[in-house]
Amino acid sequence: MKTIGIIGGIGPESTVDYYKEIIAAFHTKYSDLAYPEIIVYSVNMNELLKFIETKNWPELSEWLLEKIFSLHRAGADFAAIASNTPHIIFDEIKTKSPIPLLSIVEATCNKAQEMGLKNVGLMGTKLTMEAEFYKKPFISKGISVVVPSEAEQQLIQHKLFSEIELGIFKDSTREELLSIAKRMVDAEGIDALILGCTELPLILTESKYRIPFLNTSAIHCESIITHCIEANKGIVE
Repeated sequence: MKTIGIIGGIGPESTVDYYKEIIAAFHTKYSDLAYPEIIVYSVNMNELLKFIETKNWPELSEWLLEKIFSLHRAGADFAAIASNTPHIIFDEIKTKSPIPLLSIVEATCNKAQEMGLKNVGLMGTKLTMEAEFYKKPFISKGISVVVPSEAEQQLIQHKLFSEIELGIFKDSTREELLSIAKRMVDAEGIDALILGCTELPLILTESKYRIPFLNTSAIHCESIITHCIEANKGIVE
């Protein structure tokens, strides 16, 4: 099996979720294989947020590449960034990375296409919702992407960074997020909701309103696991 490299800490709660998801798969579905080797580089989230707040993409790219090179030196055969928002510069760092990088956006887009989805809602950080990096691959495959209103985006951003990123999960916040999802179903006709922040599945733990909620963390982990066991395909198929 290949050694997994994960850039985590963006935020810490979802990084734990990634580790548990990967290990659980090898405890159940792939129990005939040994557990994989996983190297986690838990970064300083405040440093990343400064780059994002100032939209300093060149320095963010250099910062992330430094972490990827560290994972490579530690023995990782490939890597994944356990967060949606930094994927705004994914295409750039992918071309400079010493090891393959697995995109959470690409994995989620492929899953949506497999499911036959046509009009998805996107909930995440404000940058993820307002930028084009998430929408482009979906639109290129004929899938429309709907985002919350400006006021709803502000609410989601506030709740993410004042509560959810800190491991605070309030029922009142869950209901507010679900009310946004319901409005998008009723007013926009979305046929799925992308949980485009890796912390959102920690509070929106089940689908509602007869549409699937796409857990981007779980989808990304599925991609990581598949890549990890490529050399063992003959054993697990």
